[in-house]
Amino acid sequence: MTPKTQLSDAAADAATPSIDQLHSTIQRIAANIEQVLVGKPEVVRVALVTMLAEGHLLVEDVPGVGKTSLAKALARSIDCTVSRIQFTPDLLPSDITGVSIYNRQTESFEFRPGPVFANIVVGDEINRASPKTQSALLECMEENQVTVDGETYPLSAPFMVIATQNPIEMEGTYALPEAQRDRFTTRVSIGYPDAKAELAMVDEHAGHDPLRDLRPVADGGEVQALLRAVRRVHLSTEIRRYVIDLVTATRQLPELRLGASPRSTLQLVRAARAQAALAGREFVVPDDVQAIAVPVLAHRLVLTSEARAARRSASDLVWQLLNRIPVPRGDSDSERR
Repeated sequence: MTPKTQLSDAAADAATPSIDQLHSTIQRIAANIEQVLVGKPEVVRVALVTMLAEGHLLVEDVPGVGKTSLAKALARSIDCTVSRIQFTPDLLPSDITGVSIYNRQTESFEFRPGPVFANIVVGDEINRASPKTQSALLECMEENQVTVDGETYPLSAPFMVIATQNPIEMEGTYALPEAQRDRFTTRVSIGYPDAKAELAMVDEHAGHDPLRDLRPVADGGEVQALLRAVRRVHLSTEIRRYVIDLVTATRQLPELRLGASPRSTLQLVRAARAQAALAGREFVVPDDVQAIAVPVLAHRLVLTSEARAARRSASDLVWQLLNRIPVPRGDSDSERR
């Protein structure tokens, strides 16, 4: 390691916030989002865990429950570059990634970046675009880069895709293929608010749009510092084995045609670290894995036709495994000490 590298590492260490600082910053962001999305703290929690896990969020629910509002509120709570893509059947891949245009003055091609070149990309109704256009996001989400005409362009960090889709009104839509669903770290369904939350929403939001008044409470530099802090959250061998046992068990269920992928193992580990940091801990415990297992795993599972006919759900199967897989009983942070 060169002296310059050592200095840069030391500077990064000094800039990395403590878990208490992380918790304080995340609480400010959560409070900001909850001004828009009333009565849904669990949904906000999953969204923030996804961001801290350096992942991507799929919001899937019926119309009018606040899918786009959640995505916009998270984006506006962070002072960084944000773009929104309205997915439609005529949208082309180049409309997302960008295109090379010939400049007659310089007699060369110039690359014009598309909306994916932002810190937070909000993809509205992603299942209304063709599979060819949907696939334009695959490289972006997995490798944080875009390749156009043989040239590779890196995306700025942090980078997060928040996509929404409507599970009903499927006419004229294209279901996301398993390969793309697997690239979303978590999936969340907002659901209808309870009577108290809906009354508060009517009182507070009927006269104006709360998104207009939303101001950033953090910036991109702070978010990157938070991500560094999350990467340092301790993960014991027992917790690693617990995660692997859980994911492996999904591949053995007779109700499933396709279990969770190795990518889901990595993303469950990252999400568990993020959940621990969100709870103000420097180490992961089994409760962290259980708190995020359903949002991370359920959307990756493909049920058999018999299981669908029996009205089984992927979420129920994950809960079944959580109740069945032995939980580590040892001190999860013993290695840390």
